[in-house]
Amino acid sequence: MSGAPARAALVAAAALAGELLTLVASEFQAGLAPTLLLGIAALTIAALAMSRLSRHDHGAARLAVPALFGLTMLWLWQVITTTFGIPKILLPAPSEIAVAFIANSATLGADFMQTFVRSVIPGYVMGCGAGFLLAIAIDRSNFLQRGLLPFGNLAAAVPVVGIAPIMVMWFGFDWESKAAVIVVMTVFPMLINTTAGLSATSAMELDLMRSYAARYGQTLVKLRLPAAMPYIFNALKLNSTLALIGGIVAEFFGTPIVGMGFRISTEVARMNIDIVWATIAVAALSGSLSYGVLSIVERATTFWHPSFRK
Repeated sequence: MSGAPARAALVAAAALAGELLTLVASEFQAGLAPTLLLGIAALTIAALAMSRLSRHDHGAARLAVPALFGLTMLWLWQVITTTFGIPKILLPAPSEIAVAFIANSATLGADFMQTFVRSVIPGYVMGCGAGFLLAIAIDRSNFLQRGLLPFGNLAAAVPVVGIAPIMVMWFGFDWESKAAVIVVMTVFPMLINTTAGLSATSAMELDLMRSYAARYGQTLVKLRLPAAMPYIFNALKLNSTLALIGGIVAEFFGTPIVGMGFRISTEVARMNIDIVWATIAVAALSGSLSYGVLSIVERATTFWHPSFRK
């Protein structure tokens, strides 16, 4: 199947799902049985379409499968919450979350700027950078390797709810304390992964560099760092989610009257669960986009790695 048929299949499946959703909506008042039958039919069609598309590895099919799966889950969520009359305070429908998202877009935008731009990005850069530099230092020192690595494993196990209030007391209520929490959460995954990547170079490759009279810096730049790139990108992708989680959780313990964590805690207290879910959607989209961008950069940088070979 070429790209054009894959796109046509996705469009057809989406159109069919829309038609089925319209029919289901018209049947809500007629009873539960027609709704269930139409729901089963829609899920069956979506499953068949995803099964057919997943057999192909070209770009359109690889994008179509997760897109169709996500739309199916949202559609199922909407049907279940509406059909069974689930209270909004327990689980709002996607349509209600979308309305809350649009109605509070300015507030959610300010929360995104405070949490993601002002806290997560600086903390992420500082934490990953510090972990990378520490890994280079450990690689040069047996003392640091034996003394710092066990401490790093211990510090990585410290829960964020334990260090967040301490950082708030140390650095205040603004973004600095959130960035400090993120640094603590991200520095050791980067340290451990980079150290493992630097140790992954084979003895034969190192002997070859020695036969060329290569210095440590030349061996590091031309051999060991390129070989460690898959490990480094694993840490970068892992830290992209850890940083966002750390920033949001840290805001529960003190923040200006803005931020995703502040919004979630405040709106839960007010029973505005649709706004809470809208904030969660913003956080999920931010984390997913960050992870996706890093995956694209990884593929462009480490295209030679066996995991990317056809």
